[in-house]
Amino acid sequence: MKKIALLSVLSLACATETYAFEPSLLPTEVSQAFNGGNFDTASTNNAPLLTSQSVVELSPSSSMKYPTQNKMFGSQLFKGAFASTAGSTFNSNYQINPGDNINLRLWGAYQFNGTQTVDPQGNIFIPNVGPVKVAGVRNGNLQSVVEAQVRRIYVSNVGVYAALEQAQPVKVMVTGFVNQPGNYGGVANDSVIAYLDRAGGVDPERGSYIDIKIMRNGQTIQQADLYDFLLRGQIRPFSFRDGDVIVVGQRTHTFNVSGEVYNQNDFEFNSPAVTLAQALAFAKLKPGATNVSIQRRQGAEYRSEYYSLSQAYNVMVEDGDIVTVTADRYAGTIQVRVDGAHNGAHAIVLPYGAKLSDVLTQLQPNALAEVESLQLFRPSVAKRQKEMLNVALDKLEETTFNARSSTQEEAALRLRDAELVKQFIVKARQVEPKGQVVLNPDTFQNVILEQGDILHIPEKTSVIMVHGEVAFPNGIEYRNGLSAKNYIEQVGGFSQKSNKSKVIVIRQNGKAELVRKGEKIQQGDEILVLPKAQTKGIELTRGITQVLYQIAVAAKVALDL
Repeated sequence: MKKIALLSVLSLACATETYAFEPSLLPTEVSQAFNGGNFDTASTNNAPLLTSQSVVELSPSSSMKYPTQNKMFGSQLFKGAFASTAGSTFNSNYQINPGDNINLRLWGAYQFNGTQTVDPQGNIFIPNVGPVKVAGVRNGNLQSVVEAQVRRIYVSNVGVYAALEQAQPVKVMVTGFVNQPGNYGGVANDSVIAYLDRAGGVDPERGSYIDIKIMRNGQTIQQADLYDFLLRGQIRPFSFRDGDVIVVGQRTHTFNVSGEVYNQNDFEFNSPAVTLAQALAFAKLKPGATNVSIQRRQGAEYRSEYYSLSQAYNVMVEDGDIVTVTADRYAGTIQVRVDGAHNGAHAIVLPYGAKLSDVLTQLQPNALAEVESLQLFRPSVAKRQKEMLNVALDKLEETTFNARSSTQEEAALRLRDAELVKQFIVKARQVEPKGQVVLNPDTFQNVILEQGDILHIPEKTSVIMVHGEVAFPNGIEYRNGLSAKNYIEQVGGFSQKSNKSKVIVIRQNGKAELVRKGEKIQQGDEILVLPKAQTKGIELTRGITQVLYQIAVAAKVALDL
């Protein structure tokens, strides 16, 4: 019987023609700070029971088994951070139970320092005082209860300290729309988020982040809304008991917000419609936002509504709506930065729509400045380059995942390739493009500038940098008439992993191109040797090579395999 191997590998078959010039269509920032606005929202079976000393080792999160690109607001919660951390040991409303550990200290006329476990009768034993009943006592009242009992024996000459050291271990069933339903160990005062994280988190495709029930003996004891935590940092404390059940309901109503907002996500709500003001309280408007469009499906068709923000806050947003916030009034001025071989001001304020020619008149280049090789770095281009890189990696990953093997030997080869590419993709996703726009010195005066642009004036240099897959990456003194091969020989030649047909020369203005045979290197150039893709599959090799070239152009680095 033939084995079929499905490989999870990175892929990248993406066109690179427009990598440096295509502007971003939509911003994709996701803020870490939220504004609640005026919207007031109301391991599987037999997982090991946690000891009082460890939550990390015995209840690892399952969430990392379920990577997702889902844009549902709330999915970012479940990455394992909560599963591996014990809940706060001080919950004032937590009721002491048999099995809890109490840290007890007495000093003065009588001294004692130790941990007392609440016995099955609900007592702790205090030397020279006797049993003291603490079961059922609120954690916030524990100190006063213990101190009152000690004062019966020692009126004034003994100090008392009593605090809950560790709540009792419990097992909680997590079910409903979670990635890995099961029975999970923890302690009584662990948060509901910790137990959800141990179950792999809420199912990002179907599960609800606002409809979560905590049940005991078939009765709902408490309901949890994770948006309260995400938006306002609030989560109601709860004292779990052995056998409690957490049930995650099915998601019902959602809408999407994008454009001029800090939180571009799908959002969940628990009624058929909410006001636009409530919706935007989730998304948090960026400064300068002026208008909003609502795209709504009616049968097989979509209709759009367009409003100014000042008039639309009471407009209703319904299930499935797509909300796009725009800035139709442009700023009166922009600011660009100038660095490099420049003696003048490094921040220049210009009117909106200004061209590069308006900056050139304000430049004060130094004696070594190469103004003809002026470099322009643009944040929107960097973001677009990053998007294109991720798209290319996603495509190759999908292609490789669906590849089939006809023999065991072929399957083994594909598995080895898969591991190599998996490591490569992790590194590739960490690359941050520079966002450089290659300028033509004959026409760059007409380039329209954007807010945040950085202009770099390179200096004249007598050094040729040679790096990538060469024996000893280094800077070599420029000599007129030498080829790329001559410079590579001066740094020890190609490395064993080099792709000799993929030698890139990066001009001083940022233009990158493959070196042609016999081509002479110019002053200010940079030589970059790409690695060879060490894979057996032709399509996989081609895809990785395309990614390597894309990264070299966008980030000016040769990514190691």
